[in-house]
Amino acid sequence: MTDGPTSTARRESLATLLGGRRGALDASLPPVGFVAGWLAADSIAWGAAAALVVGLAIGSLRVARGGRPRAVLVSLGTVAVAALVALYTGRPEDFFLPQLLSNVASALAWAVSIVIRWPLLGVVVGLVLGQRTRWRADPDLLRAYSRASWVWVFGQYVLRVAVFGVLWAAGDVVALSAARIVLSWPLVLATLVVSGWVLYRCLPGDHPGLRHPRDPAGTVAHAEGDSEAGSGPEPKRE
Repeated sequence: MTDGPTSTARRESLATLLGGRRGALDASLPPVGFVAGWLAADSIAWGAAAALVVGLAIGSLRVARGGRPRAVLVSLGTVAVAALVALYTGRPEDFFLPQLLSNVASALAWAVSIVIRWPLLGVVVGLVLGQRTRWRADPDLLRAYSRASWVWVFGQYVLRVAVFGVLWAAGDVVALSAARIVLSWPLVLATLVVSGWVLYRCLPGDHPGLRHPRDPAGTVAHAEGDSEAGSGPEPKRE
């Protein structure tokens, strides 16, 4: 039978591999705090303070539950930068300007990575699976990751740029906050599902799956940890 470990590996979803829901949800809460503080006191300073308090509370909770302090500090730094931008310009909508610009940069980075044949989806999944860059030796995986990466370019980053850009230009702070929530984890989940579907659709029917890249000769290059993933005994090493 050809079913079993190979079939299971091929059906492994990107959402399972990459996760990220908690981080995406956490990132959407400080902007809500900013808008709440700004509306309550009609003050950017109060909004910035509320965003920082929310960010600090979330960070403290994550650290208490065993989260990585570095990730928490990066998250707090992002909130602080957004608050400083809004305070400097005196425009509450500018709290969302760093988010808008970061999505512009992400769209460009992902598009360039596809053009130069280093699709970032492959880079990320390869790191998660411990393959480093071995997946690039597999023409089928390289092509599939490239096509699936376009979903991230247009289905996530360009979409966010379009929505955030229109709302930012209109100065609609409340709508920006709502868009930040809707375009966080719900959009990330949709992108993972669609890009995963594209990824597996582009692989040949006999391909052993993401965990088992093949070299140009067609043999499977076993990644570290294959024995734990159910790929069979690992060949002896000298």
